[in-house]
Amino acid sequence: MSAPSTVDAGLTSEKGRELFSYLPNYYETSRVMQADMQAKGSEMDLLYKALDETLEQFFVRTATWGLDFWEQELGIETDRLKPMEQRRAVLESKLRGAGKFSGRLVANVAEAYAGGKVDVTFQPEVWSFTVSFVDKYGLPPNLDDLKAVIEDIKPAHMTVEYRLRYLTITEVESMTLTEMEQTRQDKLAGGGA
Repeated sequence: MSAPSTVDAGLTSEKGRELFSYLPNYYETSRVMQADMQAKGSEMDLLYKALDETLEQFFVRTATWGLDFWEQELGIETDRLKPMEQRRAVLESKLRGAGKFSGRLVANVAEAYAGGKVDVTFQPEVWSFTVSFVDKYGLPPNLDDLKAVIEDIKPAHMTVEYRLRYLTITEVESMTLTEMEQTRQDKLAGGGA
């Protein structure tokens, strides 16, 4: 293994090292050229970082400061007190919620909130449908947002019921002590937050 060159020691900028690699070898020991490439490279590093961060705002799943613009575009009230993941779930479900009303549409919207599988069953004789959370336990943190979105997309004459999944007594009895200690109380029926 060879000793690090003087270039490696003087250049901390990734783009600066890349720029320096394009120069002829006789500049390898030049502190002036290293300083020049470090300065230019640092600015390019910041530029590329800003470009990457801006690109992330074009996608709901990676947006941060761009969530405000997404919410404004989709007519959703901005609430900066909510965690970003909940705000993203509201946006994603709103985007998924366009189209003809169906069980698949409701499931797509609900899965954006729950982060897991959701089953939708219809009871046409009573003008109702049920949204069942299949593989996530407890109360979703943003269930109220989900209810509001489903109210917006469902026909006015239909009612909706939500079925949450909790650990059963049999499941709890089969757990080890360590598993029980690591289980949050809100995953148990009647459990609090």
